[in-house]
Amino acid sequence: MKLKRILLRYYPPGLILEFIRSSGAIFTKNIDLLQLDENTNIDSLVDEIQKQESSLSSSSKRDTLVQLCTKLQKKVTERVQANFKEMKKLDTHLLPLTNCAFDKGGNKVITGSYDRTCKVWDAHTGEELHTLKGHQNVVYALAFNTPYGDKIATGSFDKTARIWDTESGKCLHTLTGHYHEIVCLSFDPQSRFLATGAMDTTAKIWDVERGQETLSLMGHTAEIVSLNFNAEGNLLVTGSFDYGAKIWDMRTGQAIATLSGHGGELSSCQFNFAGDMVVTASIDNTCKLWSVSQGKCINTLRGHDDEVLDVCFNSTGSRIVSGSADCTARIFNTMTGSCVAICYGHGGEISKVAFNPQGSMVLTASSDCQARLWDAQSGECLQRLTGHDEEIFSCAFNYSGNSIITGSKDNSARIWRRESEM
Repeated sequence: MKLKRILLRYYPPGLILEFIRSSGAIFTKNIDLLQLDENTNIDSLVDEIQKQESSLSSSSKRDTLVQLCTKLQKKVTERVQANFKEMKKLDTHLLPLTNCAFDKGGNKVITGSYDRTCKVWDAHTGEELHTLKGHQNVVYALAFNTPYGDKIATGSFDKTARIWDTESGKCLHTLTGHYHEIVCLSFDPQSRFLATGAMDTTAKIWDVERGQETLSLMGHTAEIVSLNFNAEGNLLVTGSFDYGAKIWDMRTGQAIATLSGHGGELSSCQFNFAGDMVVTASIDNTCKLWSVSQGKCINTLRGHDDEVLDVCFNSTGSRIVSGSADCTARIFNTMTGSCVAICYGHGGEISKVAFNPQGSMVLTASSDCQARLWDAQSGECLQRLTGHDEEIFSCAFNYSGNSIITGSKDNSARIWRRESEM
């Protein structure tokens, strides 16, 4: 086994070691540097890396590691300006949109609609590349297989999911087996499996290449409305209207933990990058932070006066942001559970929240027809993204954080790009 090269991973920060076996097979190993910030001493960091990783321990590797870690530090701590400008308006479908998403590079966009289709767009030109037809009801959930972006998954109220080839627009597989509407889905990080969650109280795992069901996850007593893989892809968390979440082992299909304690239906759930914690949001006005290994609640994040509609970690897992029907977003310190900032200003409920990859800004989508950017430290509003005529229900950054997509009930999706990069 020989070290072939060292790659940088910016968000969250880390190194990827690429090895080659004697057989010629290539495999990778990740070194997470989640604590890297502007105060990190690079020499000390490299000392620690060389102690922990034998393949990097030789003195000849030190200069390379110092250069790579310095570059990584500069990238992840760069000051990002909130100066986004609308670049393209995609007048997408005849009927209202349901969801929208970027591929990793921010080069392609997908939109789903009540018109039973998913459309693929060139994010730079606004050109419609494909219309993915075949579903017999609303296309409600959709995703690219990040980071590859060569496949798209769609989930529909027709009780099926489909896997499509991004380049050709061809349907590769139709996945049948659910008994009610599919409302959430996700590829695993390696793009080998697709998870779907449905109103029939089950989640199913599908082999992406073969298009066959491999697991049926049963145990919830009400609709599954949210699901998320951990970074390794060996665990899945599902959130349900039964007031609980479950963590599933992808090798066996067994629930290894049931997260009970909320007093209302769940709206969202997510692993942190390290995979040792899960956060859940509920209509009981709270979020809860859970230990994956213990299956117990670590902290209850309070402060909202109405239903919490969305929640997520930043890329390193050090912060959590929640969006609520009380028109505010709240930013919490993950380790202490304390609220470090409150984002005031929206005139309607906030249904979607996201951190930029750098973790310095929060993006919110609201029923007041606006999306807003906020300083993740102070909660100050940095920019309002205006132009939509109706509720904005979806928003996201691309991987580098220089582009934003917003989706609205006005039947349009809009792409915003940092002015300095237009």
